[in-house]
Amino acid sequence: MDHFHYKDRVLYCEQVPLAQLAEQFGTPLFVYSQATLLHHLRCLQEAFAEVNPLICYSVKTNGNLTLCRLMASHGAGFDVTSGGELYRALAAGGVGEKIVYAGVGKTDPEIRYALANNVFLFNVESEEELHNLGDVARSMGRVARAALRVNPDLPPKTHAKTDTSVKGVKFGLDIETVLDVAHGVLGNPSVQVVGLHMHLGSPILSTQPYKDGAAKAVVLIQRLREQGHQISLLNMGGGFGIHYRKQEAQPAQAFAEVIVPAVKQTGCRLILEPGRFIVGNAGVLLSRVLYRKETGGKHYVIQDAAMNDLIRPTLYGSFHRIWPVAPAAGLPAPPDDYEAEIPDTFVQDVVGPVCESGDFLAQNRRLPILQRGELLATFSAGAYGMAMSSNYNSRPRAAEVLVDGTSVQLIRRRETYEDLVRPEVEL
Repeated sequence: MDHFHYKDRVLYCEQVPLAQLAEQFGTPLFVYSQATLLHHLRCLQEAFAEVNPLICYSVKTNGNLTLCRLMASHGAGFDVTSGGELYRALAAGGVGEKIVYAGVGKTDPEIRYALANNVFLFNVESEEELHNLGDVARSMGRVARAALRVNPDLPPKTHAKTDTSVKGVKFGLDIETVLDVAHGVLGNPSVQVVGLHMHLGSPILSTQPYKDGAAKAVVLIQRLREQGHQISLLNMGGGFGIHYRKQEAQPAQAFAEVIVPAVKQTGCRLILEPGRFIVGNAGVLLSRVLYRKETGGKHYVIQDAAMNDLIRPTLYGSFHRIWPVAPAAGLPAPPDDYEAEIPDTFVQDVVGPVCESGDFLAQNRRLPILQRGELLATFSAGAYGMAMSSNYNSRPRAAEVLVDGTSVQLIRRRETYEDLVRPEVEL
């Protein structure tokens, strides 16, 4: 669910009209609903409560400090993939004992930084990394706790660029070799293999991959214990899908029903690393129409949000619902099906100002006639929107605001032209 809704033909975030936010903060603008964020975190906490999970919010999804503070204050830990994300997690009030460090390419300085801050667990993705983790820990007089990330080689589940558990990807240890890798550090006093990690990709709309993956995890954990490792943690990652098109996503309880039995069978503590599930539907990207154009039989809506604000459509072919903030009389507010042949609409591409043919938010989308200055909302933009944004074409990055009921908080100011060159002149 989310708390973006039309009232009297005007789109609101909770109790605040988006047009008011556009007027106050300008566009493009990311708008987040606090009620939606907390609702989805609670859904996970309640669905998996039976096994007392450590829920680590995935900072890479949206690392805004205010949103991370909100997660920490409501019981979440953090999943980080770099030293910078670890810095964000700590700055947001995270504590090392509730932080899991993932990623295939941890540098020695990053490992030292994590060990110095008592990070709870390292998700290890290669044999060489596992031995290096022990070497770095030994040099600091520390003991590193590791979960071996295993690639269970399941059938494709999502887009090829975000499917992380098919054979041949850079992530994880092959399921055929993980036991040999684990055996190589038996008796090493500086690194302890205490967990198994299995992240299947994202977004996943079916529970079956988790059921299949968890079944393989049960067998591996038993084998690792027989080998002599004290396995106490099962990390099933994240990747739970959200509503991008209609109501296609599964509720948290559906995933719990296939994961919790494996957790009970192993006696492990469960770790989850959700990000998109919490923040994806909690954000919209607000933009303003600049021009309309027809050429070669195609119709274009040129608006002020671009691929540097939301790269998912051109990077992954991702679908985001797009609709006017204040649709004209006779138009649905909103449509039941954004891919249907909606009356009084025609096929258009929604594009931005960036000088790339790949700069689009939607292609061949049925939309009404849009006037210059009209506001558009691109939905489900809370995850991998601002986090993947850039300054391409020397475009200042957008502002971000958080809405809580009738309260509005600016949580990242819009960048200025001076911000663009500051690291180059302040040497």
